[in-house]
Amino acid sequence: MARQNLESITQWITAAARRKPQALDVELAARANVSLRTARRMLGRLVELNWLVREGSVRRPQWGPGLLRQVVQRYELAGLEEDLPWSLDFAPHFALPPNVLRMVQHAFCELLNNAIGHSGGTHVTVSLRQTASQAQLLVSDNGMGLFERIAQSFSIASPALAMLELSKGKLTSQPERHTGEGLFFTSRLADVFDLHANDAAFQQRAWDERGWHPQRALRHTGTSIYAAFALDTPRTLDGVRSAYSVDAGPFGVEFNRTTVPLRLMTSAIEGLESRAQARRVCARLGEFRRAEIDFGGVTSVGHAFADELFRVFGPAQHALELVPVNMTPAVAALVASVQGHHPRSR
Repeated sequence: MARQNLESITQWITAAARRKPQALDVELAARANVSLRTARRMLGRLVELNWLVREGSVRRPQWGPGLLRQVVQRYELAGLEEDLPWSLDFAPHFALPPNVLRMVQHAFCELLNNAIGHSGGTHVTVSLRQTASQAQLLVSDNGMGLFERIAQSFSIASPALAMLELSKGKLTSQPERHTGEGLFFTSRLADVFDLHANDAAFQQRAWDERGWHPQRALRHTGTSIYAAFALDTPRTLDGVRSAYSVDAGPFGVEFNRTTVPLRLMTSAIEGLESRAQARRVCARLGEFRRAEIDFGGVTSVGHAFADELFRVFGPAQHALELVPVNMTPAVAALVASVQGHHPRSR
């Protein structure tokens, strides 16, 4: 079976095997415009590749989804409701552990809702693939692109600075309708998270201490977000939400803790030197009770930057605990000097 044919067939064969387990050969023959004999040979190859399982007798075979599964659907955004594609077109065709299923559903609905409410596009394509080790979700729209939307709504033209704000959480252009938590928590639920938009791209890996960092962008108009979840992960939606709460209140978990990755503000030609840069770090932190300022990947900072952040801004925020983390000894000494106490390693 040609690779191109295989890739196109696997996009719909999982759902078709559940809908027509006894007539899958007829379905494939019609879709691929091949003879019934050729279709059965193709199904046999898909069984060998773990896309299908075959049961029943030789004369009356019955096919079902295999270890590998995939569904790909394209939707018009006008009038689309994010829960129906999940419940009707995707969820019935996968066999995921309960904790992974809930996280994938959360990510699916949040990313699709973002495309509906923010992209300004006309259509969205959603793909969910299950492998032996992962559930892999891809949501791509043809809208204006996430960073262009942020530039319009918040006058942040730099994708890196836009990513800095997204990484804090609670960023939304429609506060009356959205909390700005969807993309934030989806990125932290996934083991692999890639965001492509406006000729810029950033990625985050759960095991990579660098956190968010730039990568090569896809040539795609709009926004494409890829999230992969390990099937054996102990991670849960409730556990991730709790990790970003200072404490659980009487009515549930409140999102009041965040981390600011300073590495997003640096490059080979730009370090952290100015008070203006520090004020960008401080933006919207008053919405939280604890903010960890992550110096990972930052080997040095200027006195003005540290002074504005930890002497001017920090003490003025009585409800906010500002905590520097992952500092080099040199950075820790500078931070301690502007705070007026001895350096402390974290």
